[in-house]
Amino acid sequence: MFELLDAALGEGSILLNQEASTVAECFTLAGNALEVSGRTTPEYTFEMIEVFNELGPYMVIAPNIALAHARPGSNVISTGLSLVTLNKPVEFGSKKFDPVNIVIGLAAVDHDAHIDLMAELSEFFMNVTNVNFLLQADEVGNVRALFR
Repeated sequence: MFELLDAALGEGSILLNQEASTVAECFTLAGNALEVSGRTTPEYTFEMIEVFNELGPYMVIAPNIALAHARPGSNVISTGLSLVTLNKPVEFGSKKFDPVNIVIGLAAVDHDAHIDLMAELSEFFMNVTNVNFLLQADEVGNVRALFR
């Protein structure tokens, strides 16, 4: 059903019901999951935080959802995603979409490698049932089954 998402979420890239109280903590969770899944180096996490600090809350892309990312570069090993759900929402400073409960980490090897992946991600999150499922999920296996 969502084959690209399933493939992009490597082993260790899904973290559920996580504790965070700041944007930096949210991005650290998402970045660590990208690193654990073999998609990025540790430096990529710092780059995501720097981009947010530079450009602000534009990364909050829909109600409850933030897309943490940095520019393609040497700290990206392969294109992929991480998925983090939070046990309490975090304010990102987005007047339109705060607070955030779901943080998606995105790493892309170049500016084109993730276009199809982003289209599928958008399709997935356009379904409110999928969003609600993620917000309630407590087992990674159930989340994986949703993508399959």
